Amino acid sequence: MKSIIDKYTYRVEWSEEDGVHIARCLELPSLTAHDKTPELALKQIKIVVKETIKWMKQENEKIPEPFGLKRFKGNLTLRTSSELHRKIAIIAAEQGVSINQFILSRLGMLKEV
Repeated sequence: MKSIIDKYTYRVEWSEEDGVHIARCLELPSLTAHDKTPELALKQIKIVVKETIKWMKQENEKIPEPFGLKRFKGNLTLRTSSELHRKIAIIAAEQGVSINQFILSRLGMLKEV
């Protein structure tokens, strides 16, 4: 069975400024680790996460649930300015779609995953 550590979401990126790969755990955003290769940086952040989870358990802190295990409803509440809301409504009307469909089409352009 996989440890919770292996179920978290990790990102590794190159830092030109520091000359190293920096790894992060998205569920615990304050944690980072770095090393000379992406593989070593990932290994380091998992060690940091493991120790942090151990400490959190000792302190009776709430352990974050991995994103991959969370159930998302699929609806968002978004606050914006009245002017932006008006612009979105106009563009959606010009395209003959609902505001929801227009926003979803724009969000669909974010295909990082």
